Amino acid sequence: MSAPTHTPPLPASRGGVDIRLPWWALVLPTLAFVVLLALILNPSDAHAASDSPAVTQFLERVQQLIAR
Repeated sequence: MSAPTHTPPLPASRGGVDIRLPWWALVLPTLAFVVLLALILNPSDAHAASDSPAVTQFLERVQQLIAR
């Protein structure tokens, strides 16, 4: 009875990794980030925004720091 032979593993390719993302895989998260950032910078556009003075003061402070 002979021993089973194993095929040698394929050598790793020396080229770079070729991963291609569809265009929407980069655009959609970027768009969502921009929309959320716009809502934070202008809280009057957000209908679910709280009227808490602490939140309003915090957002105004962040807006002032970004505007510098």
